[in-house]
Amino acid sequence: MNSYIEKYRGIHPGIVLERELKRRAIKKHPFALSIHEYPQTLNAITKGRRSLNTALALKIEDKLGLEGGTLAVFQTYFNIQKEKNKLPTNKPNMSMLRKSLFWDTDIQKID
Repeated sequence: MNSYIEKYRGIHPGIVLERELKRRAIKKHPFALSIHEYPQTLNAITKGRRSLNTALALKIEDKLGLEGGTLAVFQTYFNIQKEKNKLPTNKPNMSMLRKSLFWDTDIQKID
């Protein structure tokens, strides 16, 4: 499982689920009905528009024969990555510098 997690770390679990369903040639609509979920819910998850809760992840893993917690771990890593992207970067505020100080340099390109 570790190599599987490292391969898909930070990717939305719905995308991983979509790939797994395609690989097994399983259609989403009948699969959703087989796990007693709405097809719209499964479609939103596979498109990355909705997060995957733990209960649904366990149902999907059980039906597909995946190791328990795999999709839930993918969701956790995805949430961590999303929060990291929200953190401010440590770039200085270059708008406070006068352009005449750097007359020969494009201020937008300064690190």
